Amino acid sequence: MDSIYIEYNFTVSPKEPATEILIAELGEVGFESFVENEEGVTAYIQKSDWNPTILNDIFILNSDEFQIKFNQKEVAQTNWNAEWEKNFNPIQVDDLVSIRAPFHENPNLPYDIVIEPKMSFGTGHHETTFMMVQHLLQLDVKDKKVLDMGCGTGILAIFSELKGADSVDAIDIDNWCYLNSLENVQRNNCSRIKVYEGDAELLTNKKYDIVIANINRNILLADINKYTKCLSSKGVLLLSGFYKDDIPIIDKEALKNELQLKRVIEKNNWVAVKYVKN
Repeated sequence: MDSIYIEYNFTVSPKEPATEILIAELGEVGFESFVENEEGVTAYIQKSDWNPTILNDIFILNSDEFQIKFNQKEVAQTNWNAEWEKNFNPIQVDDLVSIRAPFHENPNLPYDIVIEPKMSFGTGHHETTFMMVQHLLQLDVKDKKVLDMGCGTGILAIFSELKGADSVDAIDIDNWCYLNSLENVQRNNCSRIKVYEGDAELLTNKKYDIVIANINRNILLADINKYTKCLSSKGVLLLSGFYKDDIPIIDKEALKNELQLKRVIEKNNWVAVKYVKN
């Protein structure tokens, strides 16, 4: 039986940083999936977890700094594919990587990734995913062991295999993302990716040459130490999911873990950074 969800469409002005704060607060009260758009964000919560006063604790809705309007409706889980087909346009990264849905034409670039995103984060449209693909384009991934932490749709894990990774672990705490990654790994005929449901606690006794973590700032700060412990000597750590202004606090934690900042990519005030383990 398909789950019933409550969909909220939020129009946010100015969009940043209000949208990020709104998503964080909604996540705290049980909203489980978010789709950002030009006007703001669409958020989903299972009807079984919803109550009529659920937005009472969303403090940003009462802020004088932002204008936030919303409407809500009930939707069935089976609607996701149709919604994505209406809104998911193919993109290209540096004329080398195409990221598209199965119903889009293949532009025949060197790398082609087919994603059925459903409700998972990571279609390449968000700046952070786009920049992480740019970082991976510049890296020697061949025969490397890779970790994609907070894998979302599995797009970065898939791209790592396409670039020749020896093995890839893809981990996400969200069950929807876990299942969606499994589907997309199969869809792209990947054979060297293992997908796990969980968090950084799964990293015990693991070793990787490259760790990719496109999550939010607070989780990164909490888990940088765990990522570093499972990095091989001279291993590469790619981090995104935060703003340019957050670099100093991320860098402070990275220095504690003997990580050296090597490269920063910026797009619309979002950043993706590359560290190397000393």
